[in-house]
Amino acid sequence: MSFSFEPRSDEEFLSYIASYLQNDDRLVSNLANLSALIYQYLDNISWCGFYLLDGNELYLGPFQGKVACTKIKIGKGVCGTSYQRGETIVVDDVNTFPGHIACDSASRSEIVVPIEGFGVLDIDSTSFSRFGGREKALLEEVMNLLSKKLNCSNASQNEEV
Repeated sequence: MSFSFEPRSDEEFLSYIASYLQNDDRLVSNLANLSALIYQYLDNISWCGFYLLDGNELYLGPFQGKVACTKIKIGKGVCGTSYQRGETIVVDDVNTFPGHIACDSASRSEIVVPIEGFGVLDIDSTSFSRFGGREKALLEEVMNLLSKKLNCSNASQNEEV
């Protein structure tokens, strides 16, 4: 099977993500490919992946980039804080974020987008102020599409029980 992924706009990227999510029900496969697609689409990022909720911690899920921290407590670092607040956090300079967890010392900026009851999407860059309004809106929509997929998957699983 050949694969071609060259979106020319954010709208085309989101359309591809929506279509892709409709065609696969395996969570790990979806998360692995979502992290790869985002990593390929956005320029100047050094790490892209998911941290998944387990009790009062987020644990490392599928990602692209260097080896990462495996557990983050809710309320700690950018990921844990984003999840606790239930809102996207954009950090222009990670050195100024209180309690930042430096999994990669080369990281300079970060964006984290949560899904309640599931986890977060975390993206790092080695450049300061890499993420702005465009990336925030785009990644929130990616997580919205994933959230809809998760709700559908959970509903289907509940109906079969």
